[in-house]
Amino acid sequence: MESECENMEELDLLNGAYDLHVHTGPDVLARKLDDLDMAERIKKAGMKGYGIKSHYFCTAERAKLVNKAHPEIKAIGAISLNHSVGGLNPMAVEMAARDGAKIVWMPTFDAANEHAHFEKFKPEKLPYWAKLFLEMKEQGKMPDGITILEDSSLKKSVLEILDIIAHYNMILATAHLSKQEIFALVREAVNRNIKKIVVTHPNFPSVHLSKEEQKQLAELGAYMEYCFTTPHSKKTTWEEVYEQIRYVGPERSILSTDLGQPDGPFPEEGLLTFVTNLLKNGFKAEEVRRMTIENTGYLAES
Repeated sequence: MESECENMEELDLLNGAYDLHVHTGPDVLARKLDDLDMAERIKKAGMKGYGIKSHYFCTAERAKLVNKAHPEIKAIGAISLNHSVGGLNPMAVEMAARDGAKIVWMPTFDAANEHAHFEKFKPEKLPYWAKLFLEMKEQGKMPDGITILEDSSLKKSVLEILDIIAHYNMILATAHLSKQEIFALVREAVNRNIKKIVVTHPNFPSVHLSKEEQKQLAELGAYMEYCFTTPHSKKTTWEEVYEQIRYVGPERSILSTDLGQPDGPFPEEGLLTFVTNLLKNGFKAEEVRRMTIENTGYLAES
């Protein structure tokens, strides 16, 4: 009976939650589920919505179709500023915003920082994006990595993008940028009155922000996004995740999954495991609710 009650508490902490980092299909890469499957699973889990992330395309149009078919949930469109949308392309961000996109990710696998990290620490098991990256590189179709800096200052195109994000009250996500880039971006975003800033998986290997650095960014006004896949895939440990959340504080943290890979769990299953692990390791229900429901709701709905 006790374990059943505990499970009910964990499920309650998904009731009204958003997962703002989900890799659904259809996409260039193989995915575990498509948007319609995800919508059904979101409803059954009692969640409120999810952010559709593609490394290649704007997902605002997909989100509109999901929301028409399932008006009781909220799918959130997004754009990642990789080469397939023109990189640091203000017009792409403007059109995404006008089409209803809510999240703007800076470059992910096309970030110069991610390229450098991948070349230095080539993993034995390639991530899904890396297989396509290497194929494109062998064919001579892969441009150089993207940096947001020029002579240690933010590029003009980045400043234009920040102004668009501020105008449409979008979420700025740092993606796979370097530490130097992240700090420069967050400081300028605050200066330009961007209210919703998310530091994407700060404990991801190519980002690798210390808990002290994460705290500094949180004090500037950013939210730290802790993703299920990072400890699940052993890129960090669960103990380090707990320590980082405690140090930063649940009030400036959100929980996401970064799931959708064919061999991973379903996103809502990953989020439930995340919540369960936190409760079993000293976090209070109200702290978890802050990260799964309140903070994500503010980012998605305000």
